[in-house]
Amino acid sequence: MPSVPTPVRNADIAALRHFNRFYTRTIGVLDQHLLNSPFSLTEARVLYELAQRETCIAKEIGAELGLDPGYLSRIVQSFLDAKLITRTPAPEDKRQFRLALTAKGRTVFGKLNSKQYDSVAGLLGKLPPENTERLIAAMAEIERLLDPDRPRSQPTLRTHRPGDMGWIVAEHGRQYAEQYGFDASFESLTAEITAKFLSDYDETCERCWIAELDGKPVGSVFLVKHTREIAKLRLFLVDPAARGRGAGKMLVNECVSFARACGYTKITLWTQSILVAARGIYKNAGFVHTGTEPHASFGQQLIGETWELDL
Repeated sequence: MPSVPTPVRNADIAALRHFNRFYTRTIGVLDQHLLNSPFSLTEARVLYELAQRETCIAKEIGAELGLDPGYLSRIVQSFLDAKLITRTPAPEDKRQFRLALTAKGRTVFGKLNSKQYDSVAGLLGKLPPENTERLIAAMAEIERLLDPDRPRSQPTLRTHRPGDMGWIVAEHGRQYAEQYGFDASFESLTAEITAKFLSDYDETCERCWIAELDGKPVGSVFLVKHTREIAKLRLFLVDPAARGRGAGKMLVNECVSFARACGYTKITLWTQSILVAARGIYKNAGFVHTGTEPHASFGQQLIGETWELDL
């Protein structure tokens, strides 16, 4: 049976239209020409698409931007008249033409692109860093909700910055309580580890990495000095909502690469047998299970495991 459309409230329609009016005014797309250039927003988008390719067929750009063929044809002709592009018959189909930017076209695009970059930088420069992060994450969420079939974004890594330790402690406490029933003593241990890391941090041989997805933190890992030759991997965590996206593998691989660069000969870690996903990542990275120790901790009866990787 065909799906029944979800009823939409008038208030929601009004809210979205209000946002559209606000956003288009803020970024200046209501102006007849974009950033005091000779081009409209649509013309600038066509230039951008051409600049991303060596050559392309006009209908490819039309499909990408959802443009009416007649409207796109007029834009193409105006670019030809201005000697911004060339048009040659497509070898694979003589009825089609391949478009390419000329040297003049690339120069014009470069100036326009620079203006757009400066405009966006000026807009974001008015915001404190934390608000910039919230804005980027909110935009990614809007894209995800309005276009659920678009390719999934990939995680990225960065080193720690102020505020990250609070997130790490809170997420470890929350996730381990929800998934494994750990009590508050585990959160306390996490707080001790992060506090010691900050107070004793040696940037020449220690690191904390944060994995982000759509501008939000979704994972963490630490590599700390155990002895002069042995490093310890600690506080490895990936949010369940981000699993299957490669964040865990990226975090562990970054630890291994950094440890090798620092001259360590071995990495060791302590984990629990119930952490099946993490154990799989360690194994795939080359770690070997070297010891087992039952223990009562964090309000649970657990089986601790030692894993090691010779570098």
